[in-house]
Formats: sequence, structure tokens, C-alpha cells
Amino acid sequence: MPSNQSPLGALPARFRRTRVLIVGCGDVGMRTARALGAGPRLLALTSQTARVAPLRAAGLQPVVGNLDSPASLRRLAGLAQHVVHLAPPPGSAQTDPRTRNLVLALRRRGGPSSLVYASTSGVYGDCAGALVSESRPLAPRSARALRRVDAETYLRMWGRSLATRVSILRVPGIYAPNREGGTPLARLRQGSPVLIASEDVFTNHIHADDLARACVLALWRGRAQRSYNINDDEQLPMGDYMTAAAALYGLPAPPRLSRTEAAKVLSPMQMSFLEESRRLDNRRMKQELRLRLRYPSALAGLAVGL
Repeated sequence: MPSNQSPLGALPARFRRTRVLIVGCGDVGMRTARALGAGPRLLALTSQTARVAPLRAAGLQPVVGNLDSPASLRRLAGLAQHVVHLAPPPGSAQTDPRTRNLVLALRRRGGPSSLVYASTSGVYGDCAGALVSESRPLAPRSARALRRVDAETYLRMWGRSLATRVSILRVPGIYAPNREGGTPLARLRQGSPVLIASEDVFTNHIHADDLARACVLALWRGRAQRSYNINDDEQLPMGDYMTAAAALYGLPAPPRLSRTEAAKVLSPMQMSFLEESRRLDNRRMKQELRLRLRYPSALAGLAVGL
């Protein structure tokens, strides 16, 4: 018998195809599934039975399980050779038990060959507008960034212990005209203020389709336990970006306020996005993942379809 032939004979096609599991199959997950195409067999973890039929209709095999319930994840062991982890941490504490539950389930049969995790650029904290590469020490300031650092650290340790290639994608603001809440239009219509130029912060973006393509490329090309900034080429202060977007939509420019004034009218969550400034360096993404951005400018991406 040839060494590469199974003693059970030819395996069914569904076992021969590469299997990719998408965890957190929302908007970006569905875009990632489309970017993966018809080659691999696609599976999606969902905790909502109402999502089963839509996932099947989109060509994915639903797997019902809840990241908050470890016992419900037992079926994940050995289910796929590759995993795209897009599920957010829970909205409390400073750790991410969902990521721990996921990888503990995956490792029961040795773990996948590769795993891609979508983290946040917030792990860098405030960089005072500096150009930030992936080698910069992490300095998370918010609880949500601390949870992401916890997940990153745990995934790297897990990857090294199982020889699983883990790629960490550090993602800034995700936008797309066909994504719910994916444009600044609502904020502009509400007249939400931005900071005066002397107190403004830099903002970074990535189109949801380019992020999905980055997820796919990282599955195949990402280096082991490697982080990647996933952002476009545009580097604008927030106020300039919002003012340019207003002109694009034919709306008045947003009012400019000092930080003290803005804190009186914006929520703590909204203010949190005005407390950190950085410009993400995307050269590693381009050189190692070889991603060619379809939308190198967020303003140009917003204009598509107008």
C-alpha cells in the first residue's frame, strides 16, 4: 500500500478538503468567508440558533456553541486545521475567558495548524501621535485593551506549546459603506464635535473587506506568533478626517471643541477614543502578508457608491 494512502481507502471529499473554522462570524466573518472562496470547507461557531439558517444559506456549516460555556465547545476539537478568531472578549474584567475556553477546546486533539486573532490597535495605548510598529511595547490604558492583551499573550503561549502558527492582527477603526454603523454619517448628522487642531489625535482605519482579506492571507502566510498592524495608508487627525467626510456627504463640518469642552457633551466611551493618538505602521502587513489594499484611503473608500 502506498505510504500516502489511507488503510480505509479513499476518504470522502468532505474530509479531504481543508477546513476553516470562523469564530465570531458577524460582518467581518462573513466577508472573510467570501474571501476564502469555494476552496476550503467553511465552518462557523455560533451561539444563536437563529443564525444557523443564514449561515447555511451562505455556504457555511454552523457549529452551535457558546464561548462562555466550555462544555458546549467540545465538538471543536480536531474540527478544523485553521481558525479565524473574531469573537470579542466579554465586556467586563481585564481578562478574556472566552479565548481561553476556545483554545482549551481546540487543543484537545493537538490544535489547528494556524489561528488568526483579530485584536485591537488599542493595545499600544497613547503614543502621542508617534508612528507605531509592531515592536513597540504594549501599554494598554483601557479595560477593553487590557482584555485584548490578555488574549494575545495567552494565544502566543498556546501557539508555542502546540506548534500552532498564531497571527495577531491589531485592528483600528473598521469601516465600510455597506456595514452597519460603518461610516461616520450618523455622527456627522448628530453634530458630534471633534477636538480643536492643537489637541487633536490621529485616527487609523481599515475597510472591512481589506480586513477580511488580511485574515485570509494571515492564515496561509502569517509567521508564527507574529503581530501585524492592519490599517490603510491614510494618516489624518480625527478632526480633519471628520471634516473631509462631512464635505464628502455634503454636510456641515463638525464643531471643534477643546478637550475640556468636549468632555461636557460626549460620553466617557466617546471621549476614550479621543484620549489616544498614534499612527500605525503597516509595512509588515504589506511585506509579510503581501496584502495589496483595495482601499488605501478611508475617505476614498467612503466615496465608493456615493
